[in-house]
Formats: sequence, C-alpha cells, structure tokens
Amino acid sequence: MNLLLPGLAASYLLTFARVGTLIMLMPGIGEAVVSPRLRLAFALLVALVLFPAVRPLLPQPDGAGAGPRLIGVLIGEVAVGLVLGLSVRAVLAALQTTGTIIAQQLGLAYAMTVDPTAAGQQATLGTFLTLLGITLVLAADLHHLAIAGIRDSYALMPPVGVPATGDAADLVIRAVARGFALAVQISAPFIAFGILFNLGLGVLSRLMPQMQVFFVATPASILIGMMVLLATIGVVMGVFVDDLGRWLGQFGRL
Repeated sequence: MNLLLPGLAASYLLTFARVGTLIMLMPGIGEAVVSPRLRLAFALLVALVLFPAVRPLLPQPDGAGAGPRLIGVLIGEVAVGLVLGLSVRAVLAALQTTGTIIAQQLGLAYAMTVDPTAAGQQATLGTFLTLLGITLVLAADLHHLAIAGIRDSYALMPPVGVPATGDAADLVIRAVARGFALAVQISAPFIAFGILFNLGLGVLSRLMPQMQVFFVATPASILIGMMVLLATIGVVMGVFVDDLGRWLGQFGRL
C-alpha cells in the first residue's frame, strides 16, 4: 500500500493543478470577494470528485525519467487551466467594457468606483453590471455548467503536457473577440442614443448659439440614458447570460 501512495498523490496533484486553476478563475465562485480558503476548499473537493475519472488519463509515475515527465505535465495542466479560465474571464469582462461604453455615452465616465470583483477602479455602471452579471450567473446555475466544463476539459485538452501554443492562442483570441463583440452588441442602444443625442445638440447649438448647451445636455443625457438603461437592462443581461452559457457549454463539443 505504501508503494501506491506516491502514485496516488502525484495523480491527485496533477488533477488539482488544472481543477484548482479553473476554480480560481471560475465565474461566480472565483471572484476576488470570495474567501481564498473557501475557493481552495472547493477546488480540493472538486478535484477529489473528478479524480477517479481523470486518473486513467494521467501518466503514471513509474520508470526512468518519470520525475521530469510529471513536472512537464504539471506545468501543462496549470497552463491549460489558465488558458481555459482566462478565456471565460475574457467573455465575462464584456460587462466591464459595456459599462465603460455606456458611461462614456451618458457623460458618467468620470464617476469611478472600486470594483470588488477586479480589485480596482472602473466606471460605476461597469461595476453595477459586473455585480449584476455575477448574480445572474449564480441564479441561472451557470456555475454548474462551468463545473461540467471543467470535467469536459479533459476531453478537449488531454493531460499530455504543455498544450499546443497555436491552439491555446486561437482559443484566447476567439474569447477576447467574442467578449468585445458581445460588449458592442449589448451596448448598441446606448451607442445609437449617444450619436443621435449629440447630433441633436449640434443642431440645437447652431439654431440657438446663445444657449449654454453643455449645462442643458449633461443632465438631459444622464436622465434619458438612465431611462434607456432601465428599459433595456433585462434584455441586455439576458443576452449576456445566454452568450456566456453557450461559451461554457461548447467546451464539451470542441
């Protein structure tokens, strides 16, 4: 039995390397506001649950040169976790980009606040949309889909070492492009509002040069923009949740 313990420990360590990295970047559970101890305990538990199914896929630590091979696989598992986790984070960051775009269109880009999910400052609307998005991720059970994606990632990228650079770069580029496209898509009503509103102000300033357009435009822009946000927030967040769900669900089909 003692001869089996090093093999079991090494296999579990390889499983935890990928699962732990993905849990730390997972939407909802992997946020900075969640206690690191809680995330670590959850990662250890998920790795323990997946270990019996994953162990046959892992290289066995026996024979000459097993140590360097296991180290290479360990680095590869961490790299796989980073690539997959950051690709999901790139799609989730669409809400931050959307909030920045909306704030610029409404004249609220100067209103900054601390974003607890990113441990930094960003536009207040971006912080609001990010927190709302994370709440909907948990309410819509997308974290269950993320855990299923962790399981399916072993079919997508088997634990054979460092992943191919081309495949990893292609996945990350597609995730970043999808995030930006999603941000522009869900902020399209506010982009159209900003263009039409500023065009109207330009015409008004030409018709009435004596009017202080800036003092009229800023409150009107904020008021009308907030009304547009109130009318479209349900559709905007619905589109985001659906797109994030499709991105998480495709890990088992790639």
